[in-house]
Amino acid sequence: MNAVTSPESAPRQGSEFAELSDIVKRAGLMDRRPVYYAVKGSLTLLAFAGAWVAFALLGNTWWQLFTAAVLAVLYTQVAFLGHDAGHKQIFPSRRANDVTGIGLAGLVGMSYGWWVGKHNRHHANPNLEGADPDIDMAALAFSTRQSRAKRGFQRWMAKYQAFLFFPLLMLEGFDLHWSGIKAVWRGGLRARWIEATLLTVHLVVYLAAVFLVLSPGKAFVFIVVHQCLWGLYMGCSFAPNHKGMLTLTEGHHLDFLRKQVLTSHNVTGGRWVDFALGGLNFQIEHHLFPSMPRPTLRRAQPLVEAFCATRGISYSQGGLLMSYGQILRYLHEVGAPVRAEDAHKKAHAGSH
Repeated sequence: MNAVTSPESAPRQGSEFAELSDIVKRAGLMDRRPVYYAVKGSLTLLAFAGAWVAFALLGNTWWQLFTAAVLAVLYTQVAFLGHDAGHKQIFPSRRANDVTGIGLAGLVGMSYGWWVGKHNRHHANPNLEGADPDIDMAALAFSTRQSRAKRGFQRWMAKYQAFLFFPLLMLEGFDLHWSGIKAVWRGGLRARWIEATLLTVHLVVYLAAVFLVLSPGKAFVFIVVHQCLWGLYMGCSFAPNHKGMLTLTEGHHLDFLRKQVLTSHNVTGGRWVDFALGGLNFQIEHHLFPSMPRPTLRRAQPLVEAFCATRGISYSQGGLLMSYGQILRYLHEVGAPVRAEDAHKKAHAGSH
């Protein structure tokens, strides 16, 4: 999945993105899609509410684990809508998008302000070491420099991170909750007290509902299954986008067009992939045009691919399973030098 064009050799032609942007705008692909979002949002929120009604009616039974799985899917679908609001895809005005995003994030126990700040930094510097928060993780290494810098248990994790990757994704839901709590506690968010109230209400209502309907043992298992499946789904939706692609370092010479294309990867497939991944499968187009409404990304894809082809810009895409396989191979390769170093140290110590 690593792009073949290097930061040093890529030409800087800022006018190329302006040319592509003009093509996209003339095709009407940046126009808002109010009907789509009205229908999509209504159906998603109706299903979300319906799942909780079903939870209440089903009562104290182990069958609730199926409800937990359904809610994991719906939490992710609500989060996808929040993502679109964060990129100003839904409404023309920033305020309307932010109000919608804060409300949607509150439904799933996330801090909208924290997430938008983090996600904007990622979009500005995808796969740039030291600047992209999505490749700055204690539990994983995305370059050999990162893997070699780790110590103790984190170094052990870097060696075997390909095997730990999917299990670690199950913790993503808990991390999203905790990160939101830390963000409102520290302050600095524009709507800090609104978000603090929404996070508190979500936590209280969620726990009250679960423990009032289920016995303590079933409630605990329900929470674990629900949150782990939500984290897994969220992680699997975002993971194919950049993991294993070109990693940049400070001082690279890529222009905006190449920086976004060469560090991103598309997942091919039909409409079911669009639904399952919330449009994130068109990651290249999304990174080039973050405010492009989700339903027009599919129409933009062939235009962007053809534009890149005429300019010799590597355009990465592949099926879902292939994309996950490439991620795992890349993570295993990143951990290889550390495995070799530790094996050598162990052999040297044994010889003495």
